[in-house]
Amino acid sequence: MHRQDVLVIQQAVQSLENEQARHYLTTLLIGIRQQQEESKESAVSDVYEEILGIQERMELWKPDASCTHVHIVCGDSLGGSMKAALINENLSASHKLIVLTENYAVGPIYHLDEEEGRSARSEWFRDNIAGCVHYGEQLEEHYTDLLVAMALIPEQAHIIVWADDNVCEQIGMRHALYLLRSRSNPVSVYDACAICEELYNTEDRIQHYHHSGEIPVNKLQQALQSIDADYSLDARQRQQLSDEWQQLTQQSGVLRIWDTDHVQEVSVDYHDAYLLEKLDRLHSLTARKEGFLIAPRLIAEAMAYSEQFTGDAFWEYRLRELIYQGILEIKGVPCSMRHYSIRRKRT
Repeated sequence: MHRQDVLVIQQAVQSLENEQARHYLTTLLIGIRQQQEESKESAVSDVYEEILGIQERMELWKPDASCTHVHIVCGDSLGGSMKAALINENLSASHKLIVLTENYAVGPIYHLDEEEGRSARSEWFRDNIAGCVHYGEQLEEHYTDLLVAMALIPEQAHIIVWADDNVCEQIGMRHALYLLRSRSNPVSVYDACAICEELYNTEDRIQHYHHSGEIPVNKLQQALQSIDADYSLDARQRQQLSDEWQQLTQQSGVLRIWDTDHVQEVSVDYHDAYLLEKLDRLHSLTARKEGFLIAPRLIAEAMAYSEQFTGDAFWEYRLRELIYQGILEIKGVPCSMRHYSIRRKRT
């Protein structure tokens, strides 16, 4: 990326009022700088060694015969924070971790527990989501790892599934309960976001988390301390959640939302009007109303104020679809979101 493009993102970060949007663009900017700095061959070697080290450390978190608790979380962000929180609480020896890596909000989940269903999901991601060329191999690998990890859970372990009120984590929790349907282990479900909001929100300062991955490690430690050893789902509750997963995998759509305590399948263009509304708002706040807006700026705004959690890749996919439909026009190359800008198409 050219220096001028980096400056554009820096200016966008400084202009943001919303904390989540500012964090998103800051993270993107850090990634760009890291890519620019790691162009030498020595850097490639260092990264390779780091990846090997991460893989070795991950082995320590798989369930084993001695573990007393197994935590199941949805998303790599929460997975990393949960690891750190367990270490800080001196629980890493007896508390193990299973991470569901799929974004259940988007893409087909029809017959996801079957090879044909996963193949269809992989094809959709390759065709629509940027950077998913090798998604199929990754999906199969992650699914196999998930089944192995579930099988390694010892009989005495208390299983704790963490799920906030968003569609990704709620569907992930149901998938976990389905995979655990034949296990006799006690299973409990906790909402780390709700726990932290209750503990830390005051009349003067209110923090609403869109998903559990946003929770700082120190606050996640407080959520861990809220675990009740005597609480677990009963057989009826577990069966209901498992059945709901099976019902979801009969749906053929590619987008889902969380609405009034249930998962609702919606059309793929469900968020398009909202996205265009945010684009118009951002243009109305700038002096150059007819100018182009860098794509990450709009995506950050959309993510920050949306009540639904879908992930930035889906928002970028919808931007490209609006370009293909002739509703938006583009400046740059849509090889990734930070390489192009958009505006309403002039008539």
